[in-house]
Amino acid sequence: MKTNQLDEVDRQLVHALTVAPRASFRQLAGVLEVSDQTVARRYRRLAETAGLRVFGLIHGPRAGWVDWLVRLQTAPGSAQRIADTLAQRPDTRWVRLFSGGAEMVFSLQARSPEQRNTLFLRGLPGSRHVAAITAQSVLHVFSPVAYVGYVDVLSAAQVNALRQTEPDPPEPEPEPSELALAPGPAHASILRAEDDQLIAELALDGRAAVADLAAATHWHESTVRRRIDELRQAGLLYFDLDIDETVLGVNATVMLWLKVEPASLDAAGRAVAEHPEVPFAAATTGPTNLAVSAVFRDNRHLYAYLTTRLADLPGLQSVETTPMIRTVKRVGRWDAAP
Repeated sequence: MKTNQLDEVDRQLVHALTVAPRASFRQLAGVLEVSDQTVARRYRRLAETAGLRVFGLIHGPRAGWVDWLVRLQTAPGSAQRIADTLAQRPDTRWVRLFSGGAEMVFSLQARSPEQRNTLFLRGLPGSRHVAAITAQSVLHVFSPVAYVGYVDVLSAAQVNALRQTEPDPPEPEPEPSELALAPGPAHASILRAEDDQLIAELALDGRAAVADLAAATHWHESTVRRRIDELRQAGLLYFDLDIDETVLGVNATVMLWLKVEPASLDAAGRAVAEHPEVPFAAATTGPTNLAVSAVFRDNRHLYAYLTTRLADLPGLQSVETTPMIRTVKRVGRWDAAP
């Protein structure tokens, strides 16, 4: 699919959904100055042809959970089978194959040490085919939730108008200097067991109608609306957007595993998170301490990035680049092997 298949209205719609993911078609149409029918038609077409969708996620650290990035080196010919097995687990958020197909990276969201240990110590599929494993705990996420990257096309007035449709923003994350004083996940007690069904439905479709969510949870519609607002205002629930990146001109996706001097880690993380090529950047434990997911038009763009702006990061000691070759599981959805 070529970049020119997204026209200006398409790009505006994608940008608008990153700002106001659950805004109604009428609200989106008012800001984009097109008809409700146009927005609805464009949304359905992009969903069918470019995989556009909005999905809801729980902010793990605010809930007292721990996110992990896990790298597996596998024996030749076994990666796809292991990846498919991992993709079916509810605690894996995404699973991707990298490099020559013998390496995979997946994101694990563990609600407890016991859940983490179940996978790491007893539940890793195809263990005899795993040559090496590196599990790195996510310590701090630098990148914003609303990544606009190659669709930053709305005016400031349009963005402000869309933000008026959103609930009050949550309290900001504490600065690193404040973390040592924090007593723990202040919002952990807000998340309740009965929220699980609502969260599961929003992970599949973050724009699901309130009536459909009420039917799935057996709650009243007003309860669904109130609970979504409560979780969002607490910073526990947020929404992200997924789309086939090739329609945006992206033809190379890589993971960058950076080793940065500890004294420069925060500055480097903040700097790289501002790069338009970077949807995700986080400080982690492990042999490398800054994990970055980045997207590029092509390998020439990647080379220019590696040798200029990335090389200028403060305290940078080493870089490992691993190209992605396939996404096996996206958040809330498993794409079975063809």
